[in-house]
Amino acid sequence: MLPPEATPIRRLSLEEGISEGTLHIWRREARNKGQLLPDAEAGPEDWSSRDKFAAVLEAAALNEADLAAWCRERGLYPEQIKAWRQACEAANDRAQANTAKASQTSREERKRIKALERELARKERALAEAAALLVLRKKAAGDLGRGRGRMISTPDRKTTARLIEEAMAAGVRRTRACAALQISERTLRRWRQGMPAGEVHADRRPGALRPAPANKLSDEECADILSVCNSSEFASLPPSRIVPRLADQGRYIASESSFCRVLRAHGQQHHRGRSRAPRRLNPPTSYQATGPCQIWTWDITWMPGPIAGSFFYLYLILDIFSRKIVGWEVHEMERAELAAGVVQRAVWAEACIARPKVLHADNGAPMKGVTMKTTLERLGITASYSRPRVSNDNPFSEALFRTCKYRQAWPRKGFADKAQAQAWVKAFVNWYNAEHLHSALRFVTPNSRHAGEEPRMLAKRADLYAKARAANPQRWTGKARNWQPIGPVWLNPQRNVSAAGIRDAA
Repeated sequence: MLPPEATPIRRLSLEEGISEGTLHIWRREARNKGQLLPDAEAGPEDWSSRDKFAAVLEAAALNEADLAAWCRERGLYPEQIKAWRQACEAANDRAQANTAKASQTSREERKRIKALERELARKERALAEAAALLVLRKKAAGDLGRGRGRMISTPDRKTTARLIEEAMAAGVRRTRACAALQISERTLRRWRQGMPAGEVHADRRPGALRPAPANKLSDEECADILSVCNSSEFASLPPSRIVPRLADQGRYIASESSFCRVLRAHGQQHHRGRSRAPRRLNPPTSYQATGPCQIWTWDITWMPGPIAGSFFYLYLILDIFSRKIVGWEVHEMERAELAAGVVQRAVWAEACIARPKVLHADNGAPMKGVTMKTTLERLGITASYSRPRVSNDNPFSEALFRTCKYRQAWPRKGFADKAQAQAWVKAFVNWYNAEHLHSALRFVTPNSRHAGEEPRMLAKRADLYAKARAANPQRWTGKARNWQPIGPVWLNPQRNVSAAGIRDAA
Protein backbone atom coordinates (compact mmCIF):
# COMPACT_ATOMS: atom_id res chain seq x y z
CA MET A 1 0.00 0.00 0.00
CA LEU A 2 3.02 2.29 0.26
CA PRO A 3 3.92 4.58 -2.65
CA PRO A 4 5.06 4.41 -5.34
CA GLU A 5 3.28 1.05 -5.86
CA ALA A 6 0.20 2.10 -3.88
CA THR A 7 -1.62 -1.13 -4.69
CA PRO A 8 -5.38 -0.77 -4.30
CA ILE A 9 -6.82 -2.50 -1.24
CA ARG A 10 -9.23 -4.64 -3.25
CA ARG A 11 -6.51 -6.08 -5.50
CA LEU A 12 -4.15 -6.56 -2.56
CA SER A 13 -6.90 -8.43 -0.72
CA LEU A 14 -7.34 -10.82 -3.64
CA GLU A 15 -3.59 -11.36 -4.06
CA GLU A 16 -2.74 -11.89 -0.38
CA GLY A 17 -5.99 -13.46 0.80
CA ILE A 18 -6.52 -10.83 3.48
CA SER A 19 -9.92 -9.29 3.93
CA GLU A 20 -10.46 -5.71 2.84
CA GLY A 21 -11.68 -4.75 6.30
CA THR A 22 -8.42 -5.90 7.87
CA LEU A 23 -6.39 -3.96 5.33
CA HIS A 24 -8.45 -0.80 6.01
CA ILE A 25 -7.82 -1.22 9.75
CA TRP A 26 -4.08 -1.63 9.19
CA ARG A 27 -3.96 1.47 6.96
CA ARG A 28 -5.88 3.52 9.50
CA GLU A 29 -3.56 2.46 12.33
CA ALA A 30 -0.51 3.27 10.20
CA ARG A 31 -1.92 6.68 9.35
CA ASN A 32 -2.56 7.38 13.03
CA LYS A 33 1.14 6.72 13.65
CA GLY A 34 2.05 9.33 11.01
CA GLN A 35 2.99 6.91 8.24
CA LEU A 36 2.32 7.98 4.65
CA LEU A 37 -0.42 5.78 3.21
CA PRO A 38 -2.43 7.70 0.59
CA ASP A 39 -5.40 6.35 -1.33
CA ALA A 40 -4.23 4.14 -4.15
CA GLU A 41 -6.60 5.61 -6.73
CA ALA A 42 -5.51 9.22 -6.15
CA GLY A 43 -2.45 10.84 -7.67
CA PRO A 44 -0.15 13.03 -5.54
CA GLU A 45 -2.00 16.21 -6.50
CA ASP A 46 -5.29 14.62 -5.42
CA TRP A 47 -4.04 13.42 -2.04
CA SER A 48 -5.94 14.57 0.96
CA SER A 49 -4.55 17.30 3.18
CA ARG A 50 -3.81 14.66 5.80
CA ASP A 51 -1.65 12.60 3.41
CA LYS A 52 0.20 15.69 2.18
CA PHE A 53 0.88 16.73 5.78
CA ALA A 54 2.16 13.21 6.57
CA ALA A 55 4.52 13.39 3.57
CA VAL A 56 5.83 16.77 4.74
CA LEU A 57 6.46 15.40 8.25
CA GLU A 58 8.23 12.30 6.96
CA ALA A 59 10.50 14.33 4.67
CA ALA A 60 11.15 17.18 7.10
CA ALA A 61 14.38 15.74 8.57
CA LEU A 62 15.93 14.68 5.26
CA ASN A 63 18.73 16.54 3.56
CA GLU A 64 18.60 17.45 -0.09
CA ALA A 65 20.08 14.19 -1.41
CA ASP A 66 18.04 11.98 0.89
CA LEU A 67 14.93 13.98 0.02
CA ALA A 68 15.51 13.39 -3.68
CA ALA A 69 15.92 9.66 -3.10
CA TRP A 70 12.89 9.56 -0.83
CA CYS A 71 10.78 11.34 -3.45
CA ARG A 72 11.90 8.94 -6.19
CA GLU A 73 10.95 5.98 -4.00
CA ARG A 74 7.43 7.35 -3.54
CA GLY A 75 6.85 8.76 -7.00
CA LEU A 76 6.98 12.38 -5.89
CA TYR A 77 8.90 15.53 -6.82
CA PRO A 78 10.87 17.61 -4.32
CA GLU A 79 8.99 20.64 -5.60
CA GLN A 80 5.71 19.03 -4.53
CA ILE A 81 7.05 18.47 -1.01
CA LYS A 82 8.26 22.09 -0.91
CA ALA A 83 4.90 23.43 -2.10
CA TRP A 84 3.00 21.27 0.39
CA ARG A 85 5.27 22.45 3.20
CA GLN A 86 4.67 26.11 2.29
CA ALA A 87 0.94 25.43 2.18
CA CYS A 88 1.06 23.89 5.64
CA GLU A 89 3.07 26.81 7.00
CA ALA A 90 0.66 29.35 5.49
CA ALA A 91 -2.46 27.47 6.51
CA ASN A 92 -2.81 29.37 9.77
CA ASP A 93 -2.20 32.71 8.03
CA ARG A 94 -4.87 31.92 5.48
CA ALA A 95 -7.24 30.93 8.23
CA GLN A 96 -6.64 34.24 9.98
CA ALA A 97 -6.99 36.15 6.70
CA ASN A 98 -10.18 34.30 5.86
CA THR A 99 -11.51 35.03 9.32
CA ALA A 100 -10.68 38.73 8.97
CA LYS A 101 -12.16 38.82 5.50
CA ALA A 102 -15.28 37.06 6.68
CA SER A 103 -15.54 39.49 9.57
CA GLN A 104 -15.15 42.48 7.24
CA THR A 105 -17.70 41.01 4.85
CA SER A 106 -20.06 40.41 7.73
CA ARG A 107 -19.73 44.02 8.89
CA GLU A 108 -20.35 45.31 5.37
CA GLU A 109 -23.34 43.03 4.98
CA ARG A 110 -24.77 44.23 8.28
CA LYS A 111 -24.30 47.85 7.22
CA ARG A 112 -25.90 47.15 3.87
CA ILE A 113 -28.81 45.35 5.51
CA LYS A 114 -29.35 48.27 7.90
CA ALA A 115 -29.26 50.72 4.99
CA LEU A 116 -31.77 48.61 3.07
CA GLU A 117 -33.98 48.38 6.13
CA ARG A 118 -33.89 52.16 6.54
CA GLU A 119 -34.68 52.65 2.84
CA LEU A 120 -37.51 50.13 3.06
CA ALA A 121 -38.92 51.87 6.12
CA ARG A 122 -38.68 55.24 4.37
CA LYS A 123 -40.46 53.94 1.30
CA GLU A 124 -43.13 52.29 3.42
CA ARG A 125 -43.70 55.60 5.20
CA ALA A 126 -43.81 57.44 1.87
CA LEU A 127 -46.27 54.89 0.48
CA ALA A 128 -48.46 55.14 3.55
CA GLU A 129 -48.32 58.93 3.34
CA ALA A 130 -49.26 58.91 -0.35
CA ALA A 131 -52.19 56.57 0.31
CA ALA A 132 -53.39 58.72 3.21
CA LEU A 133 -53.10 61.86 1.05
CA LEU A 134 -55.26 60.24 -1.62
CA VAL A 135 -57.89 59.45 1.00
CA LEU A 136 -57.61 62.99 2.36
CA ARG A 137 -58.14 64.59 -1.05
CA LYS A 138 -61.08 62.31 -1.72
CA LYS A 139 -62.78 63.21 1.55
CA ALA A 140 -62.09 66.94 1.28
CA ALA A 141 -65.04 69.00 0.04
CA GLY A 142 -66.69 72.36 0.50
CA ASP A 143 -64.92 75.70 0.45
CA LEU A 144 -61.61 74.44 1.83
CA GLY A 145 -58.65 76.54 0.77
CA ARG A 146 -58.96 77.89 -2.79
CA GLY A 147 -57.11 81.12 -2.27
CA ARG A 148 -55.76 83.38 0.40
CA GLY A 149 -58.36 85.40 2.33
CA ARG A 150 -61.31 83.20 1.38
CA MET A 151 -63.83 82.83 4.18
CA ILE A 152 -64.29 79.22 5.30
CA SER A 153 -67.39 78.28 7.24
CA THR A 154 -67.09 76.88 10.75
CA PRO A 155 -68.35 73.37 9.80
CA ASP A 156 -65.80 73.21 7.00
CA ARG A 157 -63.08 74.37 9.37
CA LYS A 158 -63.95 71.55 11.75
CA THR A 159 -63.98 69.10 8.87
CA THR A 160 -60.58 70.34 7.74
CA ALA A 161 -59.05 69.99 11.21
CA ARG A 162 -60.53 66.51 11.63
CA LEU A 163 -59.31 65.32 8.23
CA ILE A 164 -55.81 66.61 8.93
CA GLU A 165 -55.74 64.80 12.29
CA GLU A 166 -56.84 61.57 10.62
CA ALA A 167 -54.22 61.97 7.92
CA MET A 168 -51.48 62.61 10.50
CA ALA A 169 -52.54 59.51 12.41
CA ALA A 170 -52.14 57.58 9.14
CA GLY A 171 -48.57 58.84 8.71
CA VAL A 172 -48.96 62.08 6.76
CA ARG A 173 -46.86 65.07 7.76
CA ARG A 174 -48.81 68.12 8.81
CA THR A 175 -47.22 70.23 6.07
CA ARG A 176 -48.28 67.81 3.34
CA ALA A 177 -51.79 67.45 4.77
CA CYS A 178 -52.31 71.21 4.92
CA ALA A 179 -50.94 71.64 1.40
CA ALA A 180 -53.35 68.98 0.11
CA LEU A 181 -56.28 71.01 1.48
CA GLN A 182 -54.78 74.30 0.25
CA ILE A 183 -54.34 75.90 3.66
CA SER A 184 -51.19 76.80 5.56
CA GLU A 185 -50.01 75.38 8.87
CA ARG A 186 -50.23 78.87 10.32
CA THR A 187 -53.92 79.04 9.42
CA LEU A 188 -54.55 75.68 11.09
CA ARG A 189 -52.76 76.79 14.26
CA ARG A 190 -54.80 80.01 14.33
CA TRP A 191 -58.03 78.04 14.05
CA ARG A 192 -57.09 75.78 16.96
CA GLN A 193 -55.41 78.30 19.24
CA GLY A 194 -56.93 78.18 22.72
CA MET A 195 -59.75 75.83 21.66
CA PRO A 196 -60.52 72.37 23.09
CA ALA A 197 -59.90 69.27 21.02
CA GLY A 198 -62.14 69.05 17.98
CA GLU A 199 -63.16 72.73 18.12
CA VAL A 200 -62.00 75.66 16.00
CA HIS A 201 -62.48 79.40 15.97
CA ALA A 202 -65.23 80.74 13.74
CA ASP A 203 -64.42 83.35 11.13
CA ARG A 204 -64.95 86.68 12.87
CA ARG A 205 -64.96 88.77 9.73
CA PRO A 206 -68.71 88.57 8.97
CA GLY A 207 -69.60 90.00 12.36
CA ALA A 208 -66.78 92.50 12.58
CA LEU A 209 -67.71 96.14 13.10
CA ARG A 210 -66.21 98.17 10.30
CA PRO A 211 -66.27 101.95 10.08
CA ALA A 212 -68.27 103.42 7.25
CA PRO A 213 -66.11 104.72 4.38
CA ALA A 214 -65.65 108.46 4.39
CA ASN A 215 -66.78 108.69 0.76
CA LYS A 216 -69.90 106.57 1.22
CA LEU A 217 -73.09 107.88 -0.38
CA SER A 218 -75.57 109.22 2.12
CA ASP A 219 -79.09 107.86 2.38
CA GLU A 220 -80.40 111.04 0.76
CA GLU A 221 -78.06 110.60 -2.22
CA CYS A 222 -79.11 106.95 -2.63
CA ALA A 223 -82.76 107.99 -2.53
CA ASP A 224 -82.04 110.70 -5.10
CA ILE A 225 -80.43 108.10 -7.41
CA LEU A 226 -83.46 105.81 -7.13
CA SER A 227 -85.81 108.72 -7.70
CA VAL A 228 -83.97 109.81 -10.84
CA CYS A 229 -83.72 106.27 -12.26
CA ASN A 230 -87.42 105.61 -11.68
CA SER A 231 -88.61 108.95 -13.03
CA SER A 232 -90.57 108.95 -16.27
CA GLU A 233 -87.67 110.61 -18.09
CA PHE A 234 -85.10 107.93 -17.25
CA ALA A 235 -87.24 104.87 -16.48
CA SER A 236 -86.24 103.08 -19.70
CA LEU A 237 -82.58 104.08 -19.70
CA PRO A 238 -79.58 102.28 -18.17
CA PRO A 239 -77.12 104.12 -15.90
CA SER A 240 -74.65 104.40 -18.79
CA ARG A 241 -77.13 106.76 -20.53
CA ILE A 242 -78.62 108.41 -17.46
CA VAL A 243 -75.32 109.84 -16.20
CA PRO A 244 -74.40 111.63 -19.49
CA ARG A 245 -77.91 113.13 -19.77
CA LEU A 246 -77.70 114.43 -16.23
CA ALA A 247 -74.34 115.94 -17.09
CA ASP A 248 -75.94 117.72 -20.07
CA GLN A 249 -78.52 119.11 -17.64
CA GLY A 250 -75.77 120.35 -15.33
CA ARG A 251 -76.48 117.79 -12.61
CA TYR A 252 -74.01 115.38 -11.01
CA ILE A 253 -75.28 112.96 -8.39
CA ALA A 254 -72.81 110.06 -8.54
CA SER A 255 -70.74 108.05 -10.96
CA GLU A 256 -72.15 105.41 -13.29
CA SER A 257 -70.75 102.60 -11.13
CA SER A 258 -72.42 104.14 -8.06
CA PHE A 259 -75.74 104.21 -9.93
CA CYS A 260 -75.32 100.51 -10.76
CA ARG A 261 -74.33 99.66 -7.19
CA VAL A 262 -77.35 101.43 -5.68
CA LEU A 263 -79.75 99.84 -8.17
CA ARG A 264 -78.23 96.42 -7.50
CA ALA A 265 -78.56 96.90 -3.75
CA HIS A 266 -82.28 97.59 -4.18
CA GLY A 267 -82.86 94.72 -6.62
CA GLN A 268 -83.38 96.93 -9.66
CA GLN A 269 -80.30 96.05 -11.74
CA HIS A 270 -81.37 93.30 -14.16
CA HIS A 271 -81.10 92.61 -17.86
CA ARG A 272 -83.95 94.04 -19.92
CA GLY A 273 -84.92 93.96 -23.57
CA ARG A 274 -84.87 91.41 -26.37
CA SER A 275 -81.08 91.10 -26.54
CA ARG A 276 -79.49 88.08 -24.97
CA ALA A 277 -78.20 88.58 -21.46
CA PRO A 278 -74.40 88.71 -21.22
CA ARG A 279 -72.83 85.49 -20.10
CA ARG A 280 -69.40 84.51 -18.92
CA LEU A 281 -67.53 82.09 -21.18
CA ASN A 282 -65.41 79.45 -19.56
CA PRO A 283 -61.75 79.65 -20.53
CA PRO A 284 -60.64 77.09 -23.11
CA THR A 285 -58.62 74.09 -22.05
CA SER A 286 -54.89 74.76 -22.25
CA TYR A 287 -52.48 72.19 -23.66
CA GLN A 288 -48.69 72.27 -23.76
CA ALA A 289 -46.61 70.63 -26.49
CA THR A 290 -43.04 69.77 -25.54
CA GLY A 291 -42.28 67.74 -28.65
CA PRO A 292 -43.64 66.81 -32.07
CA CYS A 293 -46.80 64.73 -32.53
CA GLN A 294 -48.26 65.77 -29.18
CA ILE A 295 -50.79 68.43 -30.15
CA TRP A 296 -52.27 68.86 -33.61
CA THR A 297 -54.75 71.44 -34.79
CA TRP A 298 -56.81 71.27 -37.96
CA ASP A 299 -59.46 73.10 -39.90
CA ILE A 300 -61.10 73.34 -43.32
CA THR A 301 -60.81 76.35 -45.60
CA TRP A 302 -62.49 77.15 -48.88
CA MET A 303 -60.54 77.41 -52.12
CA PRO A 304 -62.33 79.28 -54.94
CA GLY A 305 -63.37 77.19 -57.92
CA PRO A 306 -63.63 78.09 -61.60
CA ILE A 307 -67.12 79.56 -61.20
CA ALA A 308 -68.17 82.20 -58.70
CA GLY A 309 -69.82 80.50 -55.75
CA SER A 310 -68.12 77.12 -56.30
CA PHE A 311 -65.38 76.00 -53.95
CA PHE A 312 -62.93 73.24 -53.17
CA TYR A 313 -62.27 72.38 -49.52
CA LEU A 314 -58.76 72.12 -48.10
CA TYR A 315 -58.44 69.84 -45.06
CA LEU A 316 -55.19 70.73 -43.29
CA ILE A 317 -53.58 69.39 -40.07
CA LEU A 318 -50.75 71.26 -38.32
CA ASP A 319 -48.38 70.18 -35.53
CA ILE A 320 -48.26 73.21 -33.23
CA PHE A 321 -44.85 72.32 -31.76
CA SER A 322 -42.95 72.25 -35.04
CA ARG A 323 -45.54 74.06 -37.24
CA LYS A 324 -45.16 71.19 -39.68
CA ILE A 325 -48.13 70.38 -41.91
CA VAL A 326 -48.57 66.68 -41.11
CA GLY A 327 -51.64 66.04 -43.25
CA TRP A 328 -53.68 67.67 -46.00
CA GLU A 329 -56.21 66.79 -48.68
CA VAL A 330 -58.45 68.68 -51.11
CA HIS A 331 -62.06 67.56 -51.55
CA GLU A 332 -65.21 68.85 -53.16
CA MET A 333 -67.34 68.72 -50.01
CA GLU A 334 -67.17 68.99 -46.22
CA ARG A 335 -67.87 65.67 -44.52
CA ALA A 336 -66.84 64.03 -41.27
CA GLU A 337 -65.95 60.81 -43.12
CA LEU A 338 -63.41 62.64 -45.28
CA ALA A 339 -61.95 64.43 -42.25
CA ALA A 340 -61.58 61.12 -40.38
CA GLY A 341 -59.65 59.69 -43.32
CA VAL A 342 -57.29 62.68 -43.38
CA VAL A 343 -56.55 62.32 -39.66
CA GLN A 344 -56.01 58.58 -39.90
CA ARG A 345 -53.60 58.88 -42.82
CA ALA A 346 -51.70 61.65 -41.02
CA VAL A 347 -51.25 59.42 -37.96
CA TRP A 348 -49.95 56.62 -40.16
CA ALA A 349 -47.61 58.96 -42.04
CA GLU A 350 -46.11 60.30 -38.81
CA ALA A 351 -45.95 56.83 -37.19
CA CYS A 352 -47.33 58.20 -33.94
CA ILE A 353 -50.12 55.74 -33.20
CA ALA A 354 -48.85 54.87 -29.71
CA ARG A 355 -48.18 58.45 -28.61
CA PRO A 356 -50.61 60.58 -26.62
CA LYS A 357 -52.09 63.22 -28.93
CA VAL A 358 -54.55 66.08 -28.79
CA LEU A 359 -56.40 67.15 -31.92
CA HIS A 360 -57.89 70.64 -31.67
CA ALA A 361 -60.57 71.97 -33.99
CA ASP A 362 -63.49 74.36 -34.04
CA ASN A 363 -67.13 73.36 -33.65
CA GLY A 364 -68.00 72.67 -37.29
CA ALA A 365 -70.11 69.69 -38.32
CA PRO A 366 -67.19 67.73 -39.88
CA MET A 367 -65.21 68.18 -36.65
CA LYS A 368 -67.95 66.77 -34.43
CA GLY A 369 -69.41 64.12 -36.71
CA VAL A 370 -69.93 60.60 -35.36
CA THR A 371 -67.43 59.10 -37.80
CA MET A 372 -64.79 61.63 -36.78
CA LYS A 373 -65.30 61.06 -33.05
CA THR A 374 -65.22 57.29 -33.50
CA THR A 375 -61.96 57.51 -35.44
CA LEU A 376 -60.36 59.69 -32.77
CA GLU A 377 -61.36 57.27 -30.02
CA ARG A 378 -60.01 54.32 -31.97
CA LEU A 379 -56.68 56.09 -32.53
CA GLY A 380 -56.44 57.17 -28.89
CA ILE A 381 -56.60 60.89 -29.72
CA THR A 382 -58.07 63.41 -27.30
CA ALA A 383 -60.53 65.73 -29.04
CA SER A 384 -60.31 69.42 -28.16
CA TYR A 385 -62.73 72.05 -29.44
CA SER A 386 -62.93 75.82 -29.54
CA ARG A 387 -65.56 77.60 -27.51
CA PRO A 388 -68.81 78.32 -29.36
CA ARG A 389 -68.72 81.58 -31.31
CA VAL A 390 -65.10 82.29 -30.28
CA SER A 391 -63.03 82.62 -33.41
CA ASN A 392 -59.56 82.93 -31.87
CA ASP A 393 -59.45 79.60 -30.00
CA ASN A 394 -57.85 77.95 -33.04
CA PRO A 395 -55.13 80.49 -33.86
CA PHE A 396 -52.56 78.17 -35.44
CA SER A 397 -54.85 76.92 -38.20
CA GLU A 398 -56.26 80.39 -38.88
CA ALA A 399 -52.77 81.89 -39.15
CA LEU A 400 -51.66 79.07 -41.44
CA PHE A 401 -54.61 79.65 -43.77
CA ARG A 402 -53.69 83.32 -43.96
CA THR A 403 -50.12 82.41 -44.91
CA CYS A 404 -51.49 80.02 -47.52
CA LYS A 405 -53.91 82.45 -49.14
CA TYR A 406 -51.53 85.41 -49.13
CA ARG A 407 -48.84 83.58 -51.08
CA GLN A 408 -47.86 85.32 -54.28
CA ALA A 409 -48.78 82.26 -56.34
CA TRP A 410 -52.34 82.05 -54.97
CA PRO A 411 -54.63 82.19 -58.05
CA ARG A 412 -56.90 85.19 -57.72
CA LYS A 413 -59.38 83.87 -60.27
CA GLY A 414 -59.76 80.51 -58.61
CA PHE A 415 -58.65 77.00 -59.46
CA ALA A 416 -59.71 75.43 -62.74
CA ASP A 417 -60.31 71.99 -61.24
CA LYS A 418 -59.56 69.79 -58.25
CA ALA A 419 -56.31 68.50 -59.75
CA GLN A 420 -54.93 72.04 -60.05
CA ALA A 421 -55.95 72.79 -56.45
CA GLN A 422 -54.22 69.63 -55.22
CA ALA A 423 -51.05 70.41 -57.17
CA TRP A 424 -50.95 73.95 -55.78
CA VAL A 425 -51.45 72.79 -52.17
CA LYS A 426 -48.79 70.10 -52.57
CA ALA A 427 -46.26 72.68 -53.74
CA PHE A 428 -47.25 75.01 -50.90
CA VAL A 429 -46.87 72.26 -48.26
CA ASN A 430 -43.43 71.30 -49.58
CA TRP A 431 -42.33 74.93 -49.47
CA TYR A 432 -43.84 75.56 -46.04
CA ASN A 433 -42.34 72.48 -44.38
CA ALA A 434 -38.92 72.40 -46.03
CA GLU A 435 -38.07 75.99 -47.06
CA HIS A 436 -40.16 78.44 -45.05
CA LEU A 437 -38.05 80.00 -42.27
CA HIS A 438 -40.75 80.34 -39.64
CA SER A 439 -40.62 83.57 -37.65
CA ALA A 440 -42.12 81.92 -34.55
CA LEU A 441 -39.40 79.25 -34.62
CA ARG A 442 -36.45 81.68 -34.69
CA PHE A 443 -36.50 81.33 -38.48
CA VAL A 444 -36.03 77.57 -38.61
CA THR A 445 -38.01 75.43 -41.04
CA PRO A 446 -40.81 73.28 -39.59
CA ASN A 447 -39.09 70.12 -40.86
CA SER A 448 -35.89 71.03 -38.99
CA ARG A 449 -37.70 71.57 -35.69
CA HIS A 450 -39.81 68.45 -36.22
CA ALA A 451 -36.64 66.38 -36.73
CA GLY A 452 -34.88 67.86 -33.67
CA GLU A 453 -32.28 69.83 -35.65
CA GLU A 454 -33.34 73.21 -34.24
CA PRO A 455 -30.89 73.36 -31.25
CA ARG A 456 -27.88 72.60 -33.43
CA MET A 457 -28.82 75.16 -36.07
CA LEU A 458 -29.55 77.91 -33.55
CA ALA A 459 -26.36 77.15 -31.60
CA LYS A 460 -24.39 77.53 -34.82
CA ARG A 461 -26.04 80.90 -35.47
CA ALA A 462 -25.38 82.05 -31.91
CA ASP A 463 -21.71 81.08 -32.23
CA LEU A 464 -21.47 83.02 -35.50
CA TYR A 465 -22.98 86.13 -33.90
CA ALA A 466 -20.64 85.84 -30.91
CA LYS A 467 -17.63 85.74 -33.22
CA ALA A 468 -18.94 88.69 -35.23
CA ARG A 469 -19.45 90.70 -32.05
CA ALA A 470 -15.98 89.85 -30.82
CA ALA A 471 -14.51 90.96 -34.15
CA ASN A 472 -16.29 94.36 -34.13
CA PRO A 473 -17.55 95.10 -30.60
CA GLN A 474 -18.06 98.82 -31.34
CA ARG A 475 -20.87 97.95 -33.76
CA TRP A 476 -22.92 96.19 -31.08
CA THR A 477 -24.70 98.59 -28.76
CA GLY A 478 -27.11 96.11 -27.20
CA LYS A 479 -27.63 92.42 -26.79
CA ALA A 480 -27.01 90.02 -29.64
CA ARG A 481 -29.95 88.49 -31.43
CA ASN A 482 -31.74 85.80 -29.49
CA TRP A 483 -31.03 82.43 -31.06
CA GLN A 484 -32.33 80.30 -28.18
CA PRO A 485 -34.95 77.62 -29.03
CA ILE A 486 -38.48 78.71 -28.21
CA GLY A 487 -39.14 75.61 -26.07
CA PRO A 488 -42.66 74.32 -25.35
CA VAL A 489 -45.68 75.67 -27.21
CA TRP A 490 -49.08 76.31 -25.62
CA LEU A 491 -52.48 75.95 -27.20
CA ASN A 492 -54.88 78.53 -25.74
CA PRO A 493 -52.58 79.50 -22.85
CA GLN A 494 -54.03 80.87 -19.65
CA ARG A 495 -53.43 84.46 -18.68
CA ASN A 496 -50.51 83.54 -16.45
CA VAL A 497 -48.86 81.58 -19.28
CA SER A 498 -46.79 83.42 -21.83
CA ALA A 499 -48.37 83.42 -25.26
CA ALA A 500 -45.12 84.09 -27.12
CA GLY A 501 -45.38 80.68 -28.73
CA ILE A 502 -48.52 81.61 -30.63
CA ARG A 503 -47.90 85.30 -31.25
CA ASP A 504 -46.53 84.70 -34.75
CA ALA A 505 -48.16 81.40 -35.58
CA ALA A 506 -47.44 81.62 -39.28
